[in-house]
Amino acid sequence: MSLIAIRKRHLIVETTYHENGPAPDRPLKLAAACAVIRNPYAGRYEPDLMPFMAELRTLGRSLAEELVEVIGGKDRVEVYSKAAIVGINGEMEHGAVWHEAGGWAMRSVLGEPKAMVPAVKAVASAGYRVMVPVHYVHASYVRSHFNSIEIGIQDAPRPDEILFALVMGDGGRVHSRLGGLLKEAVSVNDGQR
Repeated sequence: MSLIAIRKRHLIVETTYHENGPAPDRPLKLAAACAVIRNPYAGRYEPDLMPFMAELRTLGRSLAEELVEVIGGKDRVEVYSKAAIVGINGEMEHGAVWHEAGGWAMRSVLGEPKAMVPAVKAVASAGYRVMVPVHYVHASYVRSHFNSIEIGIQDAPRPDEILFALVMGDGGRVHSRLGGLLKEAVSVNDGQR
């Protein structure tokens, strides 16, 4: 029997056309694909979360593929991240399983970029919202690509649920001009610089 029972999916697409200065050559698109699932361990302690983490890879892959389509292809994806909000009958570790499952899914779909995948997680009530940090997929220190997107669903997660999300976007901040490593100067290919 599957450990994953989806109640709903939710797609958030944020398109920025303008940020005070001149309009960018193309709008910045950030998107979050979310799934609200039943928490198989709500209300009890489970010592072995590894089967759940392994099974979540399938959900992660599905969300990652949806995002690639929304962004316009894997070659357009420049930023990524992941998030989990666990309902109050769960524990933080039930959201932490997403570190491997969600990160693996995005790396797999995007051709194995090396930068770590940022993350945020919380245990909270339905309607809770989090700011999800993103950064450049090939090098974590590309300052122009430090950004965020807010995620949340008004009726999720319920106490016995978990909201899992993946985030992708097609560029850095509009009008970024604060110096630091530029994406064109990434050369070490270690996921950092």
